[in-house]
Amino acid sequence: MAFRGLRDADPLDTFVLVLQDRHRSHLVDTEEFQEVLHPHQQMRAFLSMWRMDPRICPYVIRAGFYGIYRLGHIIIDWPLITCLVERWRPETHTFHVPVGEMTITLQDVAIILGLRIDGPAVTRTCVLDVARLCDELLGVIPPDDAIRGSAISIRWLCQQLSTPSSDADEVALQRSARGFILALMGSFLFADKKGVHVHLGYITLIQLWSWERLHVSRLDFGCATAYPAPPFPHALRDDDADVIPADVADGVDDVLPVQHGIEHEGESEPALPLGCRWRVPLTRVHNPSGVLLLYRDQLDAQTSDQVLWQPYIGELVDQLPDICLASQDIWRTMSPLICFEIVEWHRPERVLRQFGLHQEIPQACSYEQQLHRVDARGRHQCDWSAYHAPYIALWETRAGRIITSPLMLGFIDFHDPYMQWYRRITRRFLTPPLHRDDMRFHTTAGTTRVLSPPWLT
Repeated sequence: MAFRGLRDADPLDTFVLVLQDRHRSHLVDTEEFQEVLHPHQQMRAFLSMWRMDPRICPYVIRAGFYGIYRLGHIIIDWPLITCLVERWRPETHTFHVPVGEMTITLQDVAIILGLRIDGPAVTRTCVLDVARLCDELLGVIPPDDAIRGSAISIRWLCQQLSTPSSDADEVALQRSARGFILALMGSFLFADKKGVHVHLGYITLIQLWSWERLHVSRLDFGCATAYPAPPFPHALRDDDADVIPADVADGVDDVLPVQHGIEHEGESEPALPLGCRWRVPLTRVHNPSGVLLLYRDQLDAQTSDQVLWQPYIGELVDQLPDICLASQDIWRTMSPLICFEIVEWHRPERVLRQFGLHQEIPQACSYEQQLHRVDARGRHQCDWSAYHAPYIALWETRAGRIITSPLMLGFIDFHDPYMQWYRRITRRFLTPPLHRDDMRFHTTAGTTRVLSPPWLT
């Protein structure tokens, strides 16, 4: 085995991570990459503008978006998001952490968010008659200043459809429900940089995925006496999420109290997706200054027993609604995921431990650079269903590409063929050994690596 010097952090073999010399991790020690990212998430503004009328709630439930609504506004831990971005590899569509690859799978999307994961590809032509389509589906026609390309202003939707009249018939309520779902998608699932038109952004999902699986930044991280694990989603009701003990209520002012309960013809609230249990104030008991360096250090020091490879087991799963557990047969499909101009590969074969299976050395996956450069700028008239036809055909045969492997028995050890391969093709540690700077916090993971035998690192 080739010797790797203390500062030789980059991969020995570069045939997998072909973008390493341009990746954030390559320049993580420069001042340019010491700043915390600040993505945009507009769920709070949406909830303050649009209180869901109880009469449209059954339609929202039937469409499969009630769990997203009940998830509400999640306070984002920006240093954590930054650390995860530093470990995301577009070549493999996975996070590279010290103990192996991890990623957000269709299973995570279904269980955390309660969204349907099966069905036709989300794409079509963008050559639309916006006025006719809005008139047909929403019953109103947007003015020119509320339209940008094929996107509609969320604020305009709220002004037009958020308060159906007291004598509104079923057609009017369905139109209001459609407008609510469209605005909900624009605020949570597809928020753009300004949060006022419908585009892409999955920041909240990334954070909740990390809290479920990783040993870093969780609200109960590092201390047995810290705030206990959140309640099961079925136990979270209208006021519970906003009643937090005073000793852990740092940041409670940032939580928007929202009443979500159903009051329509005596219906009871359905079970909620797992992500709803994290609708609590974000506390930083162990990282009061939100120090990016601390999270980097904790990820560098992470071991296999600190990763929750299978968080969705036992009683936790028994409490989930049916929508979270539907379509389990495609949780491990190796297929492209499509959303109009965007195509991203679903790579369960690289993260088999997340499904309780033994991880083998994965087959090489080609980095489709041209595909990653595709965006919708200047292409408002593009027919994406034709443009991405080969990938849509692959998605339509998703049931035929399910990865299998023997069951996982314990943790993968240092000499396992997969770990030997993984150490050669990636950069596992981002902070250099013996790193020191002018901040109050000094990293410890690098020093531990220097003093420990190689089979412990």
